[in-house]
Amino acid sequence: MNVTGVDFICIPTQDFDRAREFYGETLGLPFGKQWGNMPGAEYETGTLTIAVMQSDAFGIEFRPHGHPVALHVDDVEAARAELESKGVEFAADTMDSGVCHMAHFRDPDGNVLMLHHRYAPKDARPG
Repeated sequence: MNVTGVDFICIPTQDFDRAREFYGETLGLPFGKQWGNMPGAEYETGTLTIAVMQSDAFGIEFRPHGHPVALHVDDVEAARAELESKGVEFAADTMDSGVCHMAHFRDPDGNVLMLHHRYAPKDARPG
């Protein structure tokens, strides 16, 4: 076996229409494709496809992601302000790790997401 990449990450939802609105409208991610007649759709981020899927339609028990999917943005504070103006609530203040800025929030199903921007060179270490 030779794994050459990751094609997409699945984000579970209990309400496909609500998730489509959040990922497509609130986050503004470009729509990729619908999974036929199933409640599953893909949204593009530029580096990784986010596949939103209604768990029960695929015979999977719904459980939200508890660890964040980091969404790269050029300016965390500007992106955060934009999302807050759309009603998105953030868990805490924006964090500065010493190499990046991070701001955590949840989608309507409770999946943890993060706005992320690395400002230090790739070989830099926190602290």
